[in-house]
Amino acid sequence: MSDVKERVDQALEMIRPALQADGGDIEVLEISEDGVVTVRLMGACGGCPMSQMTLQQGVEKLLVEQVPEVTKVEAAEI
Repeated sequence: MSDVKERVDQALEMIRPALQADGGDIEVLEISEDGVVTVRLMGACGGCPMSQMTLQQGVEKLLVEQVPEVTKVEAAEI
């Protein structure tokens, strides 16, 4: 599973600059056996009303394309 984590981290590096430009960031908390990636949106992204759209249309779309083992991306419950 560490190979999957590495590829997820590499894929996130592609969108991290855009998140950081808006005052936020993203952290991977867990990758389950069934391919669900749990992330935490931090900074401005954490409280942004558009964060769910960012998560699904941006982060999830990218990860599913770049890392075939990924089936879904969920935000951690705060």
